[in-house]
Amino acid sequence: MVSTYGSIYPDDIGKSYGGYADYNRTDSRFVVKIPESLPSEYAAPMLCGGVTVYAPLRNNGCGPGKTVGIVGVGGLGHFGVLFAKALGADKVIGISRKASKKEEVLALGADAYIATDDDEDWANKNAKTIDLMICTVSSSKMPYSDYFKLLRHGADFVQVGAPDSGELPPINAFNLIMGQFKLSGSLIGSPKDIEEMLQLAVEKNVKPWVEKRPMEDANQAVVDMENGKARYRYVLVNQKNI
Repeated sequence: MVSTYGSIYPDDIGKSYGGYADYNRTDSRFVVKIPESLPSEYAAPMLCGGVTVYAPLRNNGCGPGKTVGIVGVGGLGHFGVLFAKALGADKVIGISRKASKKEEVLALGADAYIATDDDEDWANKNAKTIDLMICTVSSSKMPYSDYFKLLRHGADFVQVGAPDSGELPPINAFNLIMGQFKLSGSLIGSPKDIEEMLQLAVEKNVKPWVEKRPMEDANQAVVDMENGKARYRYVLVNQKNI
């Protein structure tokens, strides 16, 4: 397997540079046509962040009759809100730390917002309300036990955020067993998932919140992203190939 960044190709003639590359050499089995009506600045972040949340939403029955919770409304999470609504969920709840994000998350299409830092009793107040939860948080200290309180009996919990250490918070076995929750992980998506996602984006007019920045601004864009300034995806534009 050749990873997106920093991998050596089998013939040893080059390294993969992912989104920083001028061109990309790809196995034709993994090439997906982008609809003409979908702007490149929308399609680009969908091919990673978008499908990372779209696939578990679709594969776990997101649609009419479901209440969906998106934990962590950042780059990944904002796609989660957009696609949960596009797939027809009855109610989408954004869950993040700060109340300052509330208006933005509601503007994305969420029906409700929970600010976990601003209400100590948030988990009890919203207990047993969610059928499907997608967790984009990548911290080993996230409050798993409180997230589980929000799940209805038999609900699905899908982890897509990955802590640097790879370690997740401890899980109380009794919470998992008594609630009969289904706990799983999900990694990006297949070419078929991507095709379906892009078509859905066109049909439902999904518009991610992006900020285009020139490729030479890449280093500063990374710094700004780490400082939480992105709303919600920076898209690097390679002026040489426009």
